[in-house]
Amino acid sequence: MAAGAAVPGLFFTFAAMVLLIFASVSSPTWERISFLDVPNGAATTHFGVFGYTGVKVHVGWFFPSTLGDSRLDGHLFHNLTFVLVLIPISAGLAGLSVLFGICGAAYHRAGTVFMTLLSALAFLTTLVAWVIEMVLFGVARTHMRDRGIDATWGNANWIVLGALVALFLGFFASLCGSFGRYGRRRAAY
Repeated sequence: MAAGAAVPGLFFTFAAMVLLIFASVSSPTWERISFLDVPNGAATTHFGVFGYTGVKVHVGWFFPSTLGDSRLDGHLFHNLTFVLVLIPISAGLAGLSVLFGICGAAYHRAGTVFMTLLSALAFLTTLVAWVIEMVLFGVARTHMRDRGIDATWGNANWIVLGALVALFLGFFASLCGSFGRYGRRRAAY
């Protein structure tokens, strides 16, 4: 292996990529992963990146009329649901960071440098996405609880937070790995 110093950063960025992919395929695609869970009669409505339980997958959505109020159904919250697409974008950036990390671990320092830059960019987009989704679903949860609906946080909030921490660690590990040993040791004469 040409660069053992790049491997820790590669591990953390790969873990972040997997976590962001899981969060990206949240409800309505995969009902077990959601950002907000709301009991709705006998069923539970799960909210995700591309919609909620019972709707087709699409970018940007309105809260259901039975759960949302006039404020949640406004254009501000509708526009914030468009911003959730940053989570799959962050997954793609983390994936590119992994590819460059493989190049850095197998061949050349430039791969590790590009892994550092892309993991920093993925960290920033994940940070923005996490803050926005926590505000969006936090306000929605509060509005629903004020009306007597027992809305609870879903697991995707914490999955994205785990990816954020992994990207943070991956950035610093790949930054340190950029300065690692890449050449072969010369034999003592």
